[in-house]
Amino acid sequence: MPEMPEVQGLVDFLRERAAGLDVVKATVASIAALKTYDPPLTDLIDATVVAAARRGKFVDLTLLDADGPVHLVFHLAKAGWLRWYDELPSTVIKPGRTPIALRIGFDDGSGFDLTEAGTKRSLAVYVVRDPQEVPGIARLGPDPLDPPMSRDALAAVLTDRRTQIKGVLRDQSIIAGIGNAYSDEILHAAKLSPYALAAKLTPDEITALHTAMMQTLTEAVTVASGKPPAELKDAKRAGFRVHARAGQSCPVCGDTVRSVFFADNSLEYCPTCQTHGKILADRRLSRLLK
Repeated sequence: MPEMPEVQGLVDFLRERAAGLDVVKATVASIAALKTYDPPLTDLIDATVVAAARRGKFVDLTLLDADGPVHLVFHLAKAGWLRWYDELPSTVIKPGRTPIALRIGFDDGSGFDLTEAGTKRSLAVYVVRDPQEVPGIARLGPDPLDPPMSRDALAAVLTDRRTQIKGVLRDQSIIAGIGNAYSDEILHAAKLSPYALAAKLTPDEITALHTAMMQTLTEAVTVASGKPPAELKDAKRAGFRVHARAGQSCPVCGDTVRSVFFADNSLEYCPTCQTHGKILADRRLSRLLK
């Protein structure tokens, strides 16, 4: 799933490449992806791109039409992506028979497709006059990098949350933009178990978590900045130390990176760095192996 750094990379790219262009084509190939009907998608035609912003893991493309600002907002979900074309393909999109969910074309001949792999369709597109009309945006918690979240602000967020820190980091209503991959990376850098209870973290552990969160996300955003969409996924994977690296050696201590599997994803961690050598049981067992 694209997370804060990759979404910021897409936003930076769109801001540079699409600003000032007029939309000449807006085609939905997956009706299920379009979550709004007023204003209609056709309101994007002849509207001019004036800004691009990231809101958590949402991309917010601001356009200006005869009635004022209109926002094309999209969330790429787990398997979605943006494919940019300097020359938009002229092939006809056949709904239901393509991974393309939405095609946007600009007056200079360029454009992009929003695509989604697999059969589980979760990619979401919204056309709204105010981004706060998008339920997922309205529920977002603070963004850790905008402005930079202080250590004390993080401590306040964690207070009284008797849930596992992995889940807290992934909860978009608590902290916006972090998903499965970067929560693994942050917890590894902080030397914290993903099962640690947020409310029970010591002051030193909160400080370590804050430092790890800010450094991990800042470095990842820097890596993503300036890269075209086609290069962002590889750049993301190249920077991982534990996520998606089960069975490989931890680059810090040399122990074997382990996984815990869930219904539709997994988490990765280093036992030596994060759990005092203990192997975490599968969440389905809800316990630590002794």
